[in-house]
Amino acid sequence: MKISNKKASFDYEILETFEAGIVLTGAEVKSIKDGRANLTDTFVKILNGDLYLINAEIPRYKYSSDESYDSRRTRKLLIKKKELIQIDSKLKSKNLTLIPLSLYTKGKVIKVEVAFAKGRKRHEKKEREKKRQMDKEMLYEERKYVV
Repeated sequence: MKISNKKASFDYEILETFEAGIVLTGAEVKSIKDGRANLTDTFVKILNGDLYLINAEIPRYKYSSDESYDSRRTRKLLIKKKELIQIDSKLKSKNLTLIPLSLYTKGKVIKVEVAFAKGRKRHEKKEREKKRQMDKEMLYEERKYVV
């Protein structure tokens, strides 16, 4: 099962990716394995010397009895201390953002693919969309005359 953040590649320029584990409850794991998670408007931040996934929505598992469940709670990401120091130095030196690209299962565990990203400006997004539209039209025109 792989749940991806489709809007991330549109809003950001992806530079480098890495993998991290995530601390979840049992009901959250079942919900993710059902394919019920949303990574839109989610980001990763370093707080108190640890990496956290903020604003990720994992809905309550349909058979769970926990009524006080918060679907958008902050979840801790698991990486080695040495990696955390490298990540922190890259963020400070290059003025980058950390965003989650996907949630996926690897064996019995759930992993998060996190990326260093640089935000795109509005005019860059519009140019990219125009170029994509022109490419589609050109492809359509080419297919039209091929017999």
